[in-house]
Amino acid sequence: MHRLTIHPWFLTFGSALLMNSAVYAEEEPIATDRPDFVESSDVVGRGRMQIETGINLERNSESGVDDRTYTTPTLVRAGLNDHWELRMETDGRTVQSMTENGTTSTSHGYSDIALGVKWHFTDAKGNAPSTAWLFHVDLDTGSSQFRGVGKRPSLRFVAEWDLPGDTSFGVMPGVVYDQNDQHRFVSGILAATYGKQFTPKFRGFVELAGQQLANQSDGGNVVTADAGMTYLISKSMQLDMSISRGLTTDTADWSGGVGFSIKF
Repeated sequence: MHRLTIHPWFLTFGSALLMNSAVYAEEEPIATDRPDFVESSDVVGRGRMQIETGINLERNSESGVDDRTYTTPTLVRAGLNDHWELRMETDGRTVQSMTENGTTSTSHGYSDIALGVKWHFTDAKGNAPSTAWLFHVDLDTGSSQFRGVGKRPSLRFVAEWDLPGDTSFGVMPGVVYDQNDQHRFVSGILAATYGKQFTPKFRGFVELAGQQLANQSDGGNVVTADAGMTYLISKSMQLDMSISRGLTTDTADWSGGVGFSIKF
């Protein structure tokens, strides 16, 4: 009778896979920085990578011009340890279509890339929130029609509270050292979000986001009212959708999108 033998390497490899699966099974579900504007205070963890991407449509009508912009916002997060992660972010492939008096012109290209880090500063404890600092630099790397001016650093602070009834509240103030064709200027960021966990897989949120607070000559105030939801496919994969309504004259009338996130 032929006797089946198993090489020790297979036993070692199989054991490693089982141990790795067990570790992942004990992890908290994926925590993403999308689809709301307020970032999460969590980092992805040592040796982990997370990709958050989607498709977004922004629409604005002003002075007889209908402006539609399609983007593919993408964020790549790489964990250094339990407190720090590296980040690369972009609006990706960008298509802008402008229609005036029945004539449509379309521009295609890529948006700028931003590089940054997130520092998970404190864990939630008692009434104290979970907090994080984020430092990014937007680089003038995009196509000519979508490229910003120079390098634009930003600093943001995030605080998140877990509240009764499976709800949460987060705030994110920040500052951007921006630049246009005329000069350097400082703009502000201030946003707040309220979330509700309806089921272990389904979560919703509403948000008020001051994405840019600046003088009129520097782009004005970009403020949106946002709402959306996320659906957890597994502990490492998530679907999302969101919609935003512009609240100021300097903000696009509407925007909305769908997205997918995965953690490796």
